[in-house]
Order: sequence, then structure tokens, then C-alpha cells
Amino acid sequence: MQVAPRPRAFVRVTGPDAEAFLQRMLSNDVSGETCEALLLTPKARVIAPLVVSRQGTDDFLLLTEPELGEVVRSALLRARFAAKCEVELEEHSSAVVFGEAKGIPNADYGEPAVEVLDAALEPTIGEEELELRRIRAGTPRWGREIDDRVLPAEAGLTERAVSFTKGCYPGQEPIARLHYRGHANRGLRVLRVPLAEPPPYDAELRYEGKTVGRVTSAVLDPDGGVVALAYVRAEVPETAELQIAG
Repeated sequence: MQVAPRPRAFVRVTGPDAEAFLQRMLSNDVSGETCEALLLTPKARVIAPLVVSRQGTDDFLLLTEPELGEVVRSALLRARFAAKCEVELEEHSSAVVFGEAKGIPNADYGEPAVEVLDAALEPTIGEEELELRRIRAGTPRWGREIDDRVLPAEAGLTERAVSFTKGCYPGQEPIARLHYRGHANRGLRVLRVPLAEPPPYDAELRYEGKTVGRVTSAVLDPDGGVVALAYVRAEVPETAELQIAG
């Protein structure tokens, strides 16, 4: 069993209207035990990525990034109106456990893993190793691949955090329009870079003399060189050799 700390912020939503309220606020169907979801603006820009874990019939714990706890709480409170539910920040610890364990499923690292809350587990993996696994798996991260410039479809989030059969929620119309009538003009790709140091965030990518994307995350690979995540335009072949500006 391998263990890595996973910093989180936690928001608890409880009360007789908790499920109905979250159904109309979040991008995914929260009627099950756990799911990934997005809190979106009406224009489908990501306010916060979430993991929704049902703790009881009318009790939900939302896991988000450390800097987004109050953002999520405030956004939900502004939209609560007459819904009979409470929205409060909570303090917990979280660790990613690789291998056989009970916890909240986590698909960020390309291998079976769960998040375990409030357990006294000794870390065996550091932050750099966890980041390497995330990048290799092509998983977007808030503040790197996910920001107000990015649509969920471009980050590959519609496949894992959006339901196209549930009821309405903020941002549903532009997400559904792109899904059914168009396609994302760019997407996330994993790059192998023969450099001794990672390129900087937002480094420009070029192909056949044209700017076609930008680097969002990069780390040294123990196997040599650098492994990176980047947004690349859809028309660029998967096997293309790209140039990094500078």
C-alpha cells in the first residue's frame, strides 16, 4: 500500500433539501454514493472541481482544492434561497491510498486509488511523485489546466464530471451545445520533452511555424527528460513533434 497526503478543503451540505439543491447546482448526478462534479458559472467556466461523497441520506461532503473551500461555500449560499439545507466548511485530513483500501474513489492518477479521510497514515509517496503520476495520467489540476480560460470539454472533464441526462444546472446549456453540436478546438495531451529542466507554465507550443498550444504542467521524469501536460489544438496529429518557444 502506498500513501500520499492530498491537501483539500471540505464543504458539508446537510438538510432535507440537500440532494435536490446539489442536483440543481452541480454538473453531475449526485444521487449515488460518490461522483466527480463541477460548480460552474452560467457560461460554463469552472468555479471549482469537486468530489461529492454522500455521508448519509441528507448529508453530503464536498471535497475541493485547498484554496476553493470558501469560494464553494459562498457560491452555494448565494444560490440557496429557500432550500432547507446548511452549507458549512469543515476541517478534515485526506490521503490518497494506492492499492486495496476503502475510501472515496480517486481516478486522478491512472491506477486504482481512494481518498481516506482523517486516518493516521504514514506517507510513503511525496508531492513530486504524486504530481508525476497525475501528469502521466493526463489529469487536469486547478490552477494549472483548469482556470477561467478553459471549458470543461477542453480539459476532458465532461467525460468524468458531467451528466447529460440529469436536470438543469448553471452552465448546462453551453456544455450541452458543445457536446451535441460541436467539438472542442483543443484538448489536453501528455508530452515527452527532451530537456534537463521543465519548461515554464504557459510556454508556447508551435507546429509547422504556427502557435498551437501551451504547456500547463511539467515535471522531471525519473526515466529521463520531462513529462508535461499541454493544451494542443485538435487538428495537430497525436504523433506530431512540437517546438517549445525559447
